[in-house]
Amino acid sequence: MLSVSLRRFAAWAPGLADPGAWQAWARAPGPVAREGSPEARFLPPMLRRRCTALSRAMLHVAFEGCPEDERSEVRTVFASRHGENKESFPLFEAIAKGQPLSPAKFTHTVHNAQAGLFSIASGNRQASSSLSAERDTFASAFLEGLAHLEREPSRSVLVVVGDVAIAPLFAPLLDEPEAAYAVALLLARDGEGTKLGFELLPGAREKGPGARAGLAWPQALEFVRWLHEPAMPRLELGAGPRTFRWQRL
Repeated sequence: MLSVSLRRFAAWAPGLADPGAWQAWARAPGPVAREGSPEARFLPPMLRRRCTALSRAMLHVAFEGCPEDERSEVRTVFASRHGENKESFPLFEAIAKGQPLSPAKFTHTVHNAQAGLFSIASGNRQASSSLSAERDTFASAFLEGLAHLEREPSRSVLVVVGDVAIAPLFAPLLDEPEAAYAVALLLARDGEGTKLGFELLPGAREKGPGARAGLAWPQALEFVRWLHEPAMPRLELGAGPRTFRWQRL
């Protein structure tokens, strides 16, 4: 089992913008809204105008989850299962119809758009990853963060995961709870913070105290809920032929 220190975390969803709101939600969780975005007033106006709802949400938690004096120095992992689907799907339709594409809209459809915007806003030139891994996107992003720590143990890693509602045309294909949200985790090899153990196991999730029968929220929000449940010693997630397990140390 690998050990890691969760130095800091931040989460955002419509109507859930501060620690007290998240604590209340964790005690009595309910549906998470599918539409909305934070104002992101910390960004310069010109850069803020370039941000979509997903970018504003992910940058909001990235800035909240990382101290100001470290934002230009951390390694980063940005992950989203669906990415800028509301920007990219109309471009696919335009291609199918033989219509010209909008260069301005295309810049937001690449999967590392949020990583690039964070780099610009914070002056960060450190190593960064951008990924998508179907229903295991959050768990895979956490694992990617550990890989960064393995490469450079002395430097913290900021893991940012987020999604927005999927375009209506593809909504019937969705196989997980839909929500607008973003979560940021600041991980370190050791030092102050919540000590977590992490392991990747073959096979489906086990039944028992650490596993829920089915996810009522995206993986990242299940993790946030678990962080607020100290009586629950471990969390198991996994949609495919593997299990991701976290444990309090």
